[in-house]
Amino acid sequence: MTRDLRMRWLTPALALLLAVGLTACNSFAPNTIFGAHSEFGHSVDLLTRRLLYMGVVVFILVEALLLIILVKFRDHDGNREAKQFHGNSTLEIGWTLIPAVILAFIAVPTIKTIFATQAKAMPSALQVEVIGHQWWWEFRYPQYGVVTANELYLPVGRTANFALTTKDVLHSFWVPQLNGKRDLISNHTNYIWFTPDSAFAWNGFCAEYCGTSHANMRFKVFTVAPQEFDAWIAHQKANAVGSAPPAPAFAADSGKAGAPAVAANAPAKGTTTIGNAKVPPPTVTTPVLNVSDTMSATYPRSKLPEWVKPKTPPPTTLTFDQSAIGDVTRGATLFKTAPCIACHTIRGVPTAAGVIGPNLTHVGSRTTIAGGLYPNDLTFLQLWIKNAPAMKPGSLMPLFGKAEKGDTPGVYTDQQIADLAAYLSSLK
Repeated sequence: MTRDLRMRWLTPALALLLAVGLTACNSFAPNTIFGAHSEFGHSVDLLTRRLLYMGVVVFILVEALLLIILVKFRDHDGNREAKQFHGNSTLEIGWTLIPAVILAFIAVPTIKTIFATQAKAMPSALQVEVIGHQWWWEFRYPQYGVVTANELYLPVGRTANFALTTKDVLHSFWVPQLNGKRDLISNHTNYIWFTPDSAFAWNGFCAEYCGTSHANMRFKVFTVAPQEFDAWIAHQKANAVGSAPPAPAFAADSGKAGAPAVAANAPAKGTTTIGNAKVPPPTVTTPVLNVSDTMSATYPRSKLPEWVKPKTPPPTTLTFDQSAIGDVTRGATLFKTAPCIACHTIRGVPTAAGVIGPNLTHVGSRTTIAGGLYPNDLTFLQLWIKNAPAMKPGSLMPLFGKAEKGDTPGVYTDQQIADLAAYLSSLK
């Protein structure tokens, strides 16, 4: 091999090695399965590490033996011609027994972990029904009569037993740092259980390709103290508490995609840049109402870790009239006769009893919308109502923007959409 040819291969090889090395230096892994925070996760973590270490030992022994053979039996002057022989019982028995022993060391802890994680949950476990939809998650707490969407609350120290079903295609329920991962299969119920051991906020995903917006099918998990979970349940069982729409989610991250810094009830001052799109800061005319003390039951947005906050920018082609100022009262009146009531339920609103879309009873207190894709603030909510298919490819929610759909029944102006968004944001 010539020097030029060696350099031609050496340069990209060194560049690749450097890239891999720099990647390994990054210890920040918010969605890692290692360092689990549930007993299910600890079992899987222990098994994974044990098999990894055993694999490394086997690899080193095999490669060392290979190098010894290559060096000892390399071709050089004076070598005698290899002696031919047929069969060697000792070698054949050896290379049969050694893999069998290795497989036994792998099989025993693996089967033990499978039985441990497949066992039925204890009778006192919190029961959670997980229903997968294209492309959002529905969570039901049958012991309490509570239904919510895309945000899962669990008490620390109490086992949660999940019954997994799907309304359409295959999905897979996965919370990496809690190590809960199991498929949702049509016409069949799968089960998985684990006990969170620390209070925090986690990312959840669909881990089974399920269509156009598979990558956008996300959810959040909030593990909280038992008393905080009880307060959250009590709040969810109540009718929605009205208040003025909140300030945009994650306002402390002003300047970043998905984080416009606009206060509620503030006057519009031009446009706000979100990613590559320019959208106006929304305002409302409704005065701030008294908010129930049970609002403290929801996970504080100020304590959300950075990697839990969605950063998806809206489509650059979507626009919204910055002079449209949302009014909660008008929005509430409009919602009761809008097509929304055919798909969504709001506890306390008799006309809203749809079950096709997410339950919106306390949607204003959730941190995200669109299946965890966007932060839950007026800016994104207005754009979502106006043109959901553009915000999330394949969304089954139709667009309602009059400018996009034309003057047909069931479409709304930007002003009407601003009113609807103001009302929905007030549902705490």
